[in-house]
Amino acid sequence: MSSAFNYDEAFSRNLGWFTEAEQARLRRSTVAIAGLGGVGGAHLLTLARLGIGRFRIADFDTFGVHNFNRQVGAMMSTVDRPKIEVLAEQARDINPEADITCFPEGVSPEQPDAFLQGCDVYVDGLDFFAFSARRSTFAACHRLGIPAVTAAPLGMGTGLLVFSPRGMSFEDYFQLEGHDETEQALRFLVGLAPAGLHRPYLVEPWRIDLAARKGPSTMIGCNLCAGVAAAETVKLLLGRGEVRAAPWALQFDAYRNRMVRTWRPGGNRHPLQKLILALGRRQLLKQLQPHRPGDTENARD
Repeated sequence: MSSAFNYDEAFSRNLGWFTEAEQARLRRSTVAIAGLGGVGGAHLLTLARLGIGRFRIADFDTFGVHNFNRQVGAMMSTVDRPKIEVLAEQARDINPEADITCFPEGVSPEQPDAFLQGCDVYVDGLDFFAFSARRSTFAACHRLGIPAVTAAPLGMGTGLLVFSPRGMSFEDYFQLEGHDETEQALRFLVGLAPAGLHRPYLVEPWRIDLAARKGPSTMIGCNLCAGVAAAETVKLLLGRGEVRAAPWALQFDAYRNRMVRTWRPGGNRHPLQKLILALGRRQLLKQLQPHRPGDTENARD
C-alpha cells in the first residue's frame, strides 16, 4: 500500500452517498468554524473527513485537563497547546491538501466579515457564553448572505438550528438584545431546545449555573452535534435535501430515543417560549439559594 496521499482514494467511500461531481464540489467548498472546543473541534474533523477542502477556523484558547471529557483535541500531549494549532494539525493529517486559514485571536465581534470572507457556510462552535462574538457573527452571516448552522450538546443529545439569510435572523429568533448575560444564556438555551428532551434525566440540576458560566456536558452530545451539523452543512453546500430554517428547530436525544421538531414563529416571543423562560427564571432563583451536595431534595427539585 502506498503512503502517499490521494484525495480521490481518501474519500472514495463517500461515493454513493455523494456523486463524484458532488464530492468535487465539497472539495472546492469553504466552511468557517468559530470555536474549536467541545463541538467546534468535532465539526472540523467530521467535515474534513467528508472531504471539504477549505476551512476558516478561529479560536484563542488552549487545552486543559478539564476539557478531556468532551473535546476531540484534548489529551495529555496537547495540554496547554493552542486549540487552533492542534485541530489544524489533525485536519491536515486527514487531508494534507486542505486549505486552512487560521484566526488564532478568535473572531472579532467588531469585524466578523474578515473571518467569514469567501465562506459558503458558517458552523458555530463558539463557547456557550460567547454572546458578543456569536451575535455579531450570525448578524454578519445574515447580512452577507451566508447560511449559518448551530448545534448544541444537550445532555446525551443535540439541538439543531439553521439560519437562512432569506429567513429569520439569529437575533429575531433568540431576542437577546437589551438583556444581561444571565438572561441571554437562558434565552439561548431555551431557544436551542424548545422541546426540552434533555431535562428529565438531569439528575443534579444544581450543576447548571448560568450565572457562574458552568454546566455539565458529555462527549455523546458533542459527537451527535457534529453529525447533525455536518449533514445540514452538506445539504446547504450541495443544494439538495430539505433544510428547515428557523423558526424550525430539531432536538434529538439518544438517551431517551426521541426526536422532536418544533416550530416557534417569533422565536422567544412565542407564547410557549415565554412560558418556558418564566419557568427557567424561577429555577435560576432557586439556584441562588445555598446548596448542600447531600441535600437530595434540593438537588432533584
